Amino acid sequence: MRHKCFISFKTEDSDYKDQIQNELNIDMIDKSLNDPIDSNNEDYIMRVIRRDYLQDSTVTIVLIGDHSAENSLFENQHYIKRELQASLYGEHNGVLGIVLPNMYDKIYDGEKPCPLCGKSHNIVNVNDNTTIKEFSKNYYIEDHSGCAWSPDERYCILTKWSDFKFSPEKYVDQAFDKRTDPIAKKIKVFPK
Repeated sequence: MRHKCFISFKTEDSDYKDQIQNELNIDMIDKSLNDPIDSNNEDYIMRVIRRDYLQDSTVTIVLIGDHSAENSLFENQHYIKRELQASLYGEHNGVLGIVLPNMYDKIYDGEKPCPLCGKSHNIVNVNDNTTIKEFSKNYYIEDHSGCAWSPDERYCILTKWSDFKFSPEKYVDQAFDKRTDPIAKKIKVFPK
């Protein structure tokens, strides 16, 4: 099944967006914004994005790079935040986060022993320093018990760019399928 995908990205990561659209040969219907909207009015721009691009999309692909964190030193994240909020609201999209190579070391911290259960867990730093809150709060859902989250306890799908390139449709399908999983009832659209 072909999914309608919207790609949310910072301008600095546009080369990766271009690769998804032009080189990876993904069987998807591309609903991405390719040309800037001719306006300085953020509310108008977001109305157009919601109406013309997000409204009938089913998967939002978020490129996670150096410039796309909640606590970014570079600039505000208004558009990425609002695109994700629109993606999670109402007939929500599946959300797929693709970690770009320059973020691997910041997000993937290897296996560490858990002080609660004594087992080893893979440490994945998805927080305000690596992603925007709309992604992190729906990756690590707060209504959780235990010391680690299973894939069934996360709404957002996360993968490295290198893994996505190898099998992009697998990850798009996983994000699409989350829309009907029980975890979808725990989505936070405007997390605090």
